[in-house]
Amino acid sequence: MSLSLSPAAPARTSVLGRVVSALAALWLATCLAGCGAINRVPSLEEQAKSSWSEVQNQYQRRADLIPNLVETVKGYAKQEQETLTRVTEARAKATSIQVDASTVSDPEKFKQFQEAQNQLSGALGRLLASVEAYPDLKSNQNFLALQSQLEGTENRIAVARRDYIQAVQAYNTEIRTIPGRWVASWFYPEAKPMETFTSTPGAERAPNVKF
Repeated sequence: MSLSLSPAAPARTSVLGRVVSALAALWLATCLAGCGAINRVPSLEEQAKSSWSEVQNQYQRRADLIPNLVETVKGYAKQEQETLTRVTEARAKATSIQVDASTVSDPEKFKQFQEAQNQLSGALGRLLASVEAYPDLKSNQNFLALQSQLEGTENRIAVARRDYIQAVQAYNTEIRTIPGRWVASWFYPEAKPMETFTSTPGAERAPNVKF
């Protein structure tokens, strides 16, 4: 007597195959989603650090322009010696405080850095305001070139600060909220919130370099 498979057997096999395929797809999707969540914390951290490097670059560019600016002004406005001295001292202080990507989570050091840069901005603003009294200086080609470079640098500083603030906000939010907080706790226990710029009266306005 010949044996024959029940018509239901292939159907059950087909259903089982679809279930296994669905479970495999779900497992793969879960793994991929998990990898994305795990990688998000270091990705946001690197983006914030990269943005901070640009902030540093632009502040350094401004600092590099100041000695030539001071020398140019000094040649036409020797009576502004006190203002020039304050700019030079503020520059020295600002460049002496370094906050690199590895210490950007240090609140005290970041505060010192921001205060020093704000003081330099204030001193620079007062120096540029004093130029109004010296028509010959305002028309000097070297001064005009420095003025243009400084204006561009101040604009780039503003953009770099904005980008950094946004990057830090995204990173800090990720490691402080679920599920990012869990991911950071399990896989990146060394991850710490980064410091960012705070509003200071007048600090949000770049020195006026146009006359």
